Amino acid sequence: MAAQKIVILGGTGFVGSHLVPRLAADGHHIVMLSRNREQNRALGVLPQVTIRSADVYSDDVLRKEFADADAVINLIGILNASGPHSFQRAHVELTKRVIAACHASGVKRLHQMSSLKAGQGLSQYLKTRGEAESLVKASSLEWTIYQPSVIFGPGDGLVSRFAALLKKLPVFPLARAKSRMAPTYVGDVAEAIARCVASDKLGKRSSFELYGPEVLTLAEIVRKISDAAGLKRTIIALPDSLGRLQAQVAGLLPGKPFSLDNFLSLRTDSVGKTDGYAALGIVPQPFTPWLPRLIHGSPLQNRLNEARAARR
Repeated sequence: MAAQKIVILGGTGFVGSHLVPRLAADGHHIVMLSRNREQNRALGVLPQVTIRSADVYSDDVLRKEFADADAVINLIGILNASGPHSFQRAHVELTKRVIAACHASGVKRLHQMSSLKAGQGLSQYLKTRGEAESLVKASSLEWTIYQPSVIFGPGDGLVSRFAALLKKLPVFPLARAKSRMAPTYVGDVAEAIARCVASDKLGKRSSFELYGPEVLTLAEIVRKISDAAGLKRTIIALPDSLGRLQAQVAGLLPGKPFSLDNFLSLRTDSVGKTDGYAALGIVPQPFTPWLPRLIHGSPLQNRLNEARAARR
C-alpha cells in the first residue's frame, strides 16, 4: 500500500514511542497530537513526523487535524483515574469524539488500542475499554482493534516498576499473585499495527488478541524480575482481603503505584484464546529472555554510557 497520512493520538506514550519510528520507516507521513509538543521533541526529529500541540478532547481540533488523513490511530489509555482524567473520559468519551471526527473529516480507517479481556471483569479499566470497543464496532468506519496482554519492553511500566520496588523491599507482599498473564513485547505490538496499516485488506473490521508465548502468574513474573536483577527477595502472596487493603492504601500514594482498580483488573486473567500474531504472520518474543536487557541495559548501550561518563 502507498504511504499514508496518519494522525496518532497518544503517540508519545510507551507503545507510541515504538510505533512511530516503525511507521516512519515505512514512509508514512505521521501527525502526532500531543498536549505539550515541546516535551516530546525527540520523536519530531524523525523524517515525515510532525508533532502538534492539540487538545484531543476538542471536537473542532480533531476535525481540523483529521482533515486529509488516510487513517487515525488512537493509542490513548490510562491505567489509573486521577481528578478529571477518568476511565470514562479517556476511553469512552474520547472514542466517541474520535469516531465523530473521522466521519466529519472523511477518514475511513480507525486503528483502536484496547486490552485483552476488554469488557470483562469488574474493573473500570476493562469495562470502559469494552465500551469503547462497542462504539468502534458500531461505527461505519473500517476499524481494527488491538487487544494486548500486559506489554513489556524498554521503558515499560512492568519490569522497571517491579525492579525498583524489589530493590527497596527485602520482603515483597504481592496481591493477586496467582493472576495469569501472557506478557507481550512492545515491538511485536508495534509490528502488528504497522502490518495492518500497510495493508488495504488486512485487519479491516477485525480484532487481534496480542499475547506472548509465555503464560505466567504474577508471582512468577516478579520472581523472574528479582532473579534477573540478582536480588534475593521473599515474595509473600497476600489473601484477597489484604491485597484489596494494600491496593486501597497504595492508591492514595503519589503516583498510585497500585490501585483498587488495578487489583480488580488482576481478578481477570490476561490470557488470550485466538492468536492474533499468527494471523498477522508474527512470531511473538518471549518475556524471560528480555529481562537481563531490560534490567541491566543492552551491552552496546552500557558501553555508550560508560564512554559518556569517561568524557565528563
